Amino acid sequence: MIGEHEPRQAMPVNQDQPFRIALTADFFDHDGNPKYKDLGLSVFDGHAHIEYFAFDAHKPQIAPDQLRNANGVIVLGATVTADSLAAADDLLAVVRFGVGYDSVDVGACTDADVLLIISKGAVDRPVAEATVGWMIALTHNLLAKDRLVREGDWDARSRYMGAELRDRTFGAVGLGGIATHTMRLLSIFGMKPPIAFDPYVDPDAGRPFGELVELDELMSRADFVSLHCPLTDETRGLIGARELALMRPDSYLINTARGGIVVEDALYDALEQGRIAGAALDCFEQEPVVTPHRFGRLDNVILAPHSIAWTDELFRDIGRMNCQSLLDLSLGKVPHGIVNAEVLERPGFRAKWKRLRGG
Repeated sequence: MIGEHEPRQAMPVNQDQPFRIALTADFFDHDGNPKYKDLGLSVFDGHAHIEYFAFDAHKPQIAPDQLRNANGVIVLGATVTADSLAAADDLLAVVRFGVGYDSVDVGACTDADVLLIISKGAVDRPVAEATVGWMIALTHNLLAKDRLVREGDWDARSRYMGAELRDRTFGAVGLGGIATHTMRLLSIFGMKPPIAFDPYVDPDAGRPFGELVELDELMSRADFVSLHCPLTDETRGLIGARELALMRPDSYLINTARGGIVVEDALYDALEQGRIAGAALDCFEQEPVVTPHRFGRLDNVILAPHSIAWTDELFRDIGRMNCQSLLDLSLGKVPHGIVNAEVLERPGFRAKWKRLRGG
């Protein structure tokens, strides 16, 4: 059990200036036991200056008093706002357990001389595997065929002929590490060359995978439209009624990115009316989903509670990366995955970093 007032140490602290790392309470159950097999905390073994502890309660938005004694915080599901950072005089970094950071006010972090660090690269493989798995599940009518056996309706199987991935086109909205890894995994299925829309990628730069196209062309050409971009002001509502109308009736939409990128009303109408073949959704405009979601009424949709890629390996790898980033910071090293790198040059941060370094 890891309690708010009982910091657990990798080794006994024998320095005057321990480096204190907080973890949000949603990593732990009500008894203070870890919910997950491995959060990478073994990275701190052998580093006597490191202390880590859990918040004593989960709050949807981190409260100022929770960060008062922390030099770094690893955040799972809570949001971080300017108010959260109001008393963060000793805080060097907010570390997001993942790659999305729409739940963190980046500007507020910068103003408070606090780094925002993400787990860049750690999620590529599991999200790619989940995407491929969903593509196969959709085209082979996995849910429908499962239901036939459960209901004893064997003879109805002829109504659910599937389709292979062979000769179909994968289209990624966002060509980062996850999309590239997905394309690499899909290369063995005999698909057509993949395509991608990403206005931030240099069209003249060499790419191992993916032909860059405009969004409208991707929506009309791709058999699978897969979202792999962050939720920002530019991408909010990016896939609406107009874009969905460009998709063919035998095409699918997959969202493992963020709710809000897709206009849910428009997607629901397209699915209900059969204007696209189906969808797989891991994220929603409003989360958490604590009552039955309307998409659950549709037979051509697969749903997951923003966890389709969660694996023991994923949490281990993210945890190790997060812990290593904070360990590096405590030793005066620039960590991996910084979002607001300009903070490193701010006089306030540099003075605070020098004062709080434990190594």
